Amino acid sequence: MRVKDILKCELIGLAVEVVSAKNPSLNGIRGKVVDETKYTLVIETVRGVKRLIKSQVTLKMNMEGKTVEVEGSALVGRSEERIKKR
Repeated sequence: MRVKDILKCELIGLAVEVVSAKNPSLNGIRGKVVDETKYTLVIETVRGVKRLIKSQVTLKMNMEGKTVEVEGSALVGRSEERIKKR
């Protein structure tokens, strides 16, 4: 699976981990994506719900048995618009 393919997929329900972030306290956050807006992802963690600004994080995702790192800035935009991009 290529990063380009992940950008076209629905993120809600995926398990993600913050690999790096502009705010160091966000590094290592793990959880499931429960909501997505144009600029943010809402992650449900064991310590509660966290809202992450997409452009400020790099995420590690597992899809179809493969682990991929994605710059959050590549995810900026509404999910329905991102999915339709070619």
